[in-house]
Amino acid sequence: MGITESLLGKKNVDGNPYIEAIDPSASLPGGEVRIVGRSLKPPQLARPEVTFNGVRGSLVVSAEDFLIARVPYGAHSGQVTISNNGHTSNGREMKIAQPIAESLHPVSNPAVDQEGNIYVTYSGGRGQKVPVAIYKIDTNYNVKPFLSDLMNATGMAFDPQGQLYVSSRYDGTVYRVAPNGTMTTYAEGMGVATGIAFDHERNLYVGDRSGTIWRIAPDRQIFVFATLEPSVAAYHLAFAPDGKTLYVTGPTTSSFDAVSTVDSHGTVSTFYRGLGRPQGMAFDTQGNLYVGGRSGNNEFGFPPHLGHSRPVAHLNCSSEC
Repeated sequence: MGITESLLGKKNVDGNPYIEAIDPSASLPGGEVRIVGRSLKPPQLARPEVTFNGVRGSLVVSAEDFLIARVPYGAHSGQVTISNNGHTSNGREMKIAQPIAESLHPVSNPAVDQEGNIYVTYSGGRGQKVPVAIYKIDTNYNVKPFLSDLMNATGMAFDPQGQLYVSSRYDGTVYRVAPNGTMTTYAEGMGVATGIAFDHERNLYVGDRSGTIWRIAPDRQIFVFATLEPSVAAYHLAFAPDGKTLYVTGPTTSSFDAVSTVDSHGTVSTFYRGLGRPQGMAFDTQGNLYVGGRSGNNEFGFPPHLGHSRPVAHLNCSSEC
């Protein structure tokens, strides 16, 4: 075998590229996706062209049976195609996220009420009093002020009755907010209170970034539920769809951080390790876990079957949930 054929790998016989699958099938602009197919590499070491609904993306890796491409800014959901040697592949549908609000400062996940309205914080620097602490984004993506008198709003979660709960990393307090914006104190003394989440029994869990996860029972009794390594930023909490297993991220100074799980007895285990600055999390209806990372971080390294997307990672946890 000559050196040229060795570099080319498999020979591209007819020059007609074909896309079999895209993983993940949804991404943010700037994220990387793996495109699997055949005849994807042009002859003579040329580079194929990947377009996302008509907008050209950049190649990270190019091989005969797969490509890794970066989703371009300005692209919208639609067909992804590959062109090489004068031929264009079939199209595969891909979802690309679009911005709906700007100039916000969320520390933890947004929260969504039963009507589909989105609540997001403008947390500000530690001890900074901002004009609006929480904004409400309605189903038409109109952004409106919702809550003002709260310092360093951080984590948010809704209870089954539609009451919004908000933590403050400034005073370690969790507040309860009615739909009309009326705020009352729910629990105090949570240290540097960050991410919060409810389990299936309506216990509220609060991540104190200094190393404690607190459990607040429905009668407001407070217990130490679990202890972890302190975080340099915040704890982010999410319950699996069964409402029993708690998933936790807490960025440290390491570039090889983990997603941890905590069972109902407070036992901490490592679910996945190898993420750079993992932050907010959410589950889809199939039980897959999505983890947000710091934009531009290059430390995500997932096995091929998990996909590889920055700044959102998709981890299949159906066997764990």
